[in-house]
Amino acid sequence: MRVLLYLSNLVIPFLFFYIIGHGLLRRGNIYQDFLDGARDGLDVTVKLVPTLIGLLVGVGILRASGFLDLLSLGIGKLTSLWGVPSEVIPVALVRLFSSSAATGLLLDIFKEMGTDSLAGLTGALCLSATESVLYCMSVYYGSVNVRKTRYTLTGALLATLGGIAASIFLARHMMP
Repeated sequence: MRVLLYLSNLVIPFLFFYIIGHGLLRRGNIYQDFLDGARDGLDVTVKLVPTLIGLLVGVGILRASGFLDLLSLGIGKLTSLWGVPSEVIPVALVRLFSSSAATGLLLDIFKEMGTDSLAGLTGALCLSATESVLYCMSVYYGSVNVRKTRYTLTGALLATLGGIAASIFLARHMMP
């Protein structure tokens, strides 16, 4: 185990010196290349900030207005027929927009019901088996100006639905 820790501590410095050594052997202008890369990174960040702010404000409004609770109550009545805890519904819905907000909701479930509860286990598995689809699409497609997403949203939502179904199935079979 100590060998792995030692090696993992050496990976970043090794890569750093490898990149610098490779640049020196190529006789390239390493510093200018670094500045160009940093400038490009800042340009991408500036393009992404409005999208990120819009997503964060939207999720905040959904949580603060109580719409998310109302929606989860409506969907929870339907899903309770299948044995799905209604507390997990907001986690699955918010996960589409924001991973950190969904993690906050999951922590609330952990505080109220415990980590070993069906809702806690289902929520944890759901967070692990799904992706923040709308966030990723808006950020990545927005950064490269993709307008026609074709079947990305449909495929991603189907994969998310599969992840949610798998987390429900696994949680129900893991409970004693």
